[in-house]
Amino acid sequence: MAKPVSIEVWNPNGKYRVVSTKPMPGTRWINLLIQQGCRVEICTEKKTILSVEDIIALIGDKCDGVIGQLTEDWGEELFSALSRAGGKAFSNMAVGYNNVDVNVATKYGVAVGNTPGVLTETTAELAASLTLAAARRIVEADEFMRAGLYDGWLPHLFVGNLLKGQTVGVIGAGRIGSAYARMMVEGFKMNLIYFDLYQSTRLEKFVTAYGGFLKANGETPVTWKRASSMDEVLQQADVISLHPVLDKTTYHLVNKERLSKMKKEAILINCSRGPVIDEAALVDHLRENPMFRVGLDVFEDEPYMKPGLSEMKNAIVVPHIASASKWTREGMATLAALNVLGKIKGYPVWFDANRVEPFLNENAPPPAASPSIVNAKALGLPVSKL
Repeated sequence: MAKPVSIEVWNPNGKYRVVSTKPMPGTRWINLLIQQGCRVEICTEKKTILSVEDIIALIGDKCDGVIGQLTEDWGEELFSALSRAGGKAFSNMAVGYNNVDVNVATKYGVAVGNTPGVLTETTAELAASLTLAAARRIVEADEFMRAGLYDGWLPHLFVGNLLKGQTVGVIGAGRIGSAYARMMVEGFKMNLIYFDLYQSTRLEKFVTAYGGFLKANGETPVTWKRASSMDEVLQQADVISLHPVLDKTTYHLVNKERLSKMKKEAILINCSRGPVIDEAALVDHLRENPMFRVGLDVFEDEPYMKPGLSEMKNAIVVPHIASASKWTREGMATLAALNVLGKIKGYPVWFDANRVEPFLNENAPPPAASPSIVNAKALGLPVSKL
């Protein structure tokens, strides 16, 4: 018998029971569920990560849908429990779903939602923030000041890197990678080299147009290049930001061999997935190359860091906060709730998971659709024609 977990209940007489495994930012997501006849139960257990047993206790004997988190392991045990309780919907409050066995969910007829489209600019902004902090050694300098060590200006004190005119490399030029590239090119007049399996025509046109603008105003134009390999980016770029998906081909994409190909004073940024970097190899590289810098938002074995990483002055580490702007996190909660609600109500799946603005407009009712269901095709769910 699973031990009961503490919950907060909204609209106790609602027809449909929806469980959230964590309190989520904002109240709009709660109100949208209540307005459609849902009883909302929010787990308030004082645990950062719930166990499988905790979540089974939350699901109980009757549950129509669950909103979960990427820290949870959604596989056979949880989807079978949700199915037994009559549930047909689960949504991660995240764009990624590496924690979800989608095939198992499909076997039990459970729709799996995620929240793309709302994280793009926020994540790109954090990658840009880490780039600046690493280039100008801001964290080191802040610690120096707080320790009371500053006793006057010195010519060599915390000398960092100028970004203007250098080359920014992007590996994975999808929505987030392209947004980051635009920020660095336009904001700091950096040249771009990128690697992606698909040509990013829109990004190329942007850099070309901005280069033309600079030239017309008597400045050196920025340039772009689509690399033929990832190694070409690593060898040529002064700043490299990683934005690939995580699969068996990108696991330890950056390893000891590839780190050795990078410039000795390069900056490496990762706001994608922790395991794309061999973190133990990175620690060794940071130790051996004190002018090499890294900014990490994600880690190989979250919530843990590999031994030695926290001691590296040339590493900036933050706790998976790329999506942590108020607007984005509230939007993620809304999209996750509407994924579950849409399946409960029998709505179709939205035609474009990245065009989420209609769902986030607080001045109008959201479309009668699930914003993003990753296994919609496998389940044979209809697609909205709106």
